[in-house]
Order: sequence, then structure tokens, then C-alpha cells
Amino acid sequence: MNWRFWRRSADAGALAWTGRLLAATVGGYVLACGALGWWWDKEPDAFSVDDNAAAMAAQHGATVVTGYTTTATVVRLADTLLDKRGGYLSNDVFPPGVWLDNVPSWEFGVLVQIRDMSREMRLDFSRSQSQSAEDPDLSEAEGQFYWDNASWIFPDTESEYRKGVAHLERYLRRLSDPNHPDAQFYARADNLRNWLAGVSTRLGSLSQRLTRAVGRHEFDVGLAGDSAAKRATDAPSERDIKTPWLEIDDVFYEARGHTYALLHLLHGIDHDFKDVLEKKNARVSLQQIIRELEPTQEPIYGPMILNGDGFGLLANHSLVMASYIARANAAIIDLRNLLEQG
Repeated sequence: MNWRFWRRSADAGALAWTGRLLAATVGGYVLACGALGWWWDKEPDAFSVDDNAAAMAAQHGATVVTGYTTTATVVRLADTLLDKRGGYLSNDVFPPGVWLDNVPSWEFGVLVQIRDMSREMRLDFSRSQSQSAEDPDLSEAEGQFYWDNASWIFPDTESEYRKGVAHLERYLRRLSDPNHPDAQFYARADNLRNWLAGVSTRLGSLSQRLTRAVGRHEFDVGLAGDSAAKRATDAPSERDIKTPWLEIDDVFYEARGHTYALLHLLHGIDHDFKDVLEKKNARVSLQQIIRELEPTQEPIYGPMILNGDGFGLLANHSLVMASYIARANAAIIDLRNLLEQG
């Protein structure tokens, strides 16, 4: 009996020791993932587009020509997306990346601006007229950036986006090489207006999505202003729209990503389109857009994105962000009108 009791006691002790070891291992893993997640969950700092272009030009022994700064900015934004603290998180399937949603939402906002600019560079900035041939590197780059942003493997998103960066860098080297006159960047008022039209559409949509954090009662104005207008299916004339509580921070950080990328792109445009803007007496208007967007990147001191009522006790970060974006969008509309004038 003593032998059996000793065996049972030993087995119970071993089982308890194994359980404690397993609990300690799991607890340590969760703690390590939490600390790493906290370290990764941070947006990158801003950078100087002029310094960035100068550094890239020095690296390749090139000259900063028209369009170089804007293109170098797109390259740097894509590199930042992939190589920031924690790397690219949107396609992570393991902790802590799979637990995070703020930075992946930020990544998507930056990615959309990269896609929009690479498309505009392919369609307008690099072509002298509508019948001109597309630049092959820009055509390839645009396609790579439209790869699924959450693909984990076969192939992974990062490798596809790096291919897009490689094509942009080849275009950048050709752009500054006088032996490759086929690579061009045309800084014209009509080209700039086309890009700004897309930017305005993006900002208008973001502003609407942000204001829905508190819920809105909206009228359907889809057919307003045109008596002959038609739609595919009938829709209610009024509806209540509110962003689900769990998606409020996602929309907010996506807007932060959009405005982060857009601020850098606008600085690049200010450099490359300086003469065009000054001739139209419109450079100050572009600088005002930048000034309106700068507060969107201010540090967030609260522990979470608050969703208070418009004039309630608690702040509403989404409404504040929407206000900045709406003011910038109004300034973009004014700038487009200035560029349209002779």
C-alpha cells in the first residue's frame, strides 16, 4: 500500500509540475506577444520628401529632375508600408499581428493612396497625350500594388508589393537618365487636376464614413439635379446609417493612413509642380491643403478611439478627423477650379 501511495503521489506531483510548466509557458507566450504587439502597434514617423529624393538620387548617382520627388515619395511610402516596425501586418495569421487592427487599417489607407498615385502616374503623369504609350515599368508597378492586401502565402503580399517597388525604382532611374527619353513625367495643370479629382473623391468618402460614427439620418440624393437620371434598383428615400461600434477605430485609422500618405504626396507635388502652381498663383492653395491635413497626424493621447456624441461629455475622435478632412477637401475643390482657369 505504501508503494502504491508513493506512486500515486509521484504521478500527481509530476502532473501538477507539468501543468504549472504549461501554464507558465502559455502565460509567457501571451505576455511576450502582448509586449511585441504593443511595440508593433505604432504608426511610422513622417519624413522629408526632399531629403528622401536627394538621398535616392545620391544612391543611384542621379539628378533630381521633374517628377523625381513624387516618384521617390511613392517608393518610400511603399517601403515604409513593408519595413516599418513589425513589418507588414495586414496578412499576419499568427499572434501578435493577427490580434492587431489599428495598424493594418492604417496600412490599407496608405496602400490605397499608393494605388491611386501609381495609377495616375501610368495614365497621365508619364504620358504626353491620351494616345501615347504607357510606360512599361509604371504599368507593371500599378498591377503589383493591386495584389490582395491580405494574401499570406502562394504568393505573399509583401513579395508582390516589392516587385511593384522594383518597377518604380527602374522607372525612377530611367526618368533621370538623359539616355532614356522614353521615361517622362509631365508636370501639367490638367494632369494635376485629374489626380486631385481622385483625391477629392477619396476624402469625401472618408469624411462621410467618419461622421457615421455617431449615426446619421440621411436623405437619398443620388438622383438629385437630373430629372432624367435613373438607378439600377429602387432605394429608400431616407435611411439611418451608423458605423458598428467595433469598426469605428478601423475607419479612423484607415483615415489616418490615407492622410499620412497624402501629406507626403502633396509635398512631392508641391516640389514637382512648383512652376505650374506659381504660374496659376495657386501654390498657396496647395500649401493650405497641407496645412489643413497636418492636424490629422497629431498624437492620440486617449487609450482608445472615443465615440462620444457630437456635443456630449466625451470627445468623438472620428468627428474631429472628419472635420479636418472635409476642410482639406473643400480646399482641393478650390485648387482644382484655380487650375482650370487660364
